[in-house]
Amino acid sequence: MKILVLNAGSSSLKFELFEKKGRSLHSITEEAFDNHGKPIKNFKKAVAHAMRFLTHNKFIKHHTEIDGIGHRIVHGGHHTESEIVTMNVIATIKKFIPNAPLHNPANLACILACKKLFPRITQVAVFDTAFHHTIPEKAYLYGLPYSFYKRFGMRKYGFHGTSHSYVFEQARKKLGARAVRRTVTCHLGNGCSLTAILNGKAIDTSMGFTPLEGVPMGTRPGDFDPAIIFYLHEKGYSFAKIKDILIHKSGLRGVSELSSDMRDIWAAYKKHDNRAVRTLKWFAYRIAKYIGAYAVALGGLDCIVFTAGIGENAFYLRKMVLDYLKIFPRKHVLVIHTDEELKIAEETLKFIR
Repeated sequence: MKILVLNAGSSSLKFELFEKKGRSLHSITEEAFDNHGKPIKNFKKAVAHAMRFLTHNKFIKHHTEIDGIGHRIVHGGHHTESEIVTMNVIATIKKFIPNAPLHNPANLACILACKKLFPRITQVAVFDTAFHHTIPEKAYLYGLPYSFYKRFGMRKYGFHGTSHSYVFEQARKKLGARAVRRTVTCHLGNGCSLTAILNGKAIDTSMGFTPLEGVPMGTRPGDFDPAIIFYLHEKGYSFAKIKDILIHKSGLRGVSELSSDMRDIWAAYKKHDNRAVRTLKWFAYRIAKYIGAYAVALGGLDCIVFTAGIGENAFYLRKMVLDYLKIFPRKHVLVIHTDEELKIAEETLKFIR
């Protein structure tokens, strides 16, 4: 049994093929089609390229060997678990394009391309937002008119749920359920989010209605005073320009004035560059502040898990974060490599069975 996982971004299509052997899934190959960083306007061609790669390199003889296709969907709105792709699922992905403008359009285009190319293969949507559906009302509501929630669904949704779920499961396998009863998982990459997990269920998370909220990220600011938007507009900035700044020119890139890449900032930090020094201190403080808040929400802290590019590799940042948290007793700090593709394959396999 073979499962193809597709992770469509605005400028890339990552794909990985898994095969079920015994009780587990194993990756056959991992490749990426990036079109040299240019936006992929035709996902049908991109998916066809992926299939040609798999057949040319003899991973499969024909696309009919694939039993299911799993898609990472960034914003799934009200969907609380993975689902077979239907017109209802497609409608949801379309509806939440404004909330995830960099991801949902590409996710949708990839699904529609697969429907045309492989109409007989079951497709499964795995939602990044689904893991966070257990967050209680007191955590997901905003201090806005309640009618906005009822009319527009304006609430905290949370993202990176596939990653948070995967690394938490790995931590539980490693340490046992009791040792991870009160856990904070830290997905730190170009996009960053933290999730508080109590007895295996998410009770709060840092990203919100969109992926802009929360801790700072590569080019996104995280939490900031929303009145700044009105102030900039009064100073002559168009709303389109402000949106571009918030999505592409803030966060690590904006504060450091160097780069959105933590490796560049670390290299400058070691040379005592003041811009890099202030950025690392600021970033570590903001992460630690969220973990501290979640320790209160959890009623204590048993385990912290770091994952994704920065979380797994930036040892210096982990040390700075943990130095802030000395006041909180904890038993375990783990670094776990996230594998969202494997998680998506496992979710897809449930429906294929």
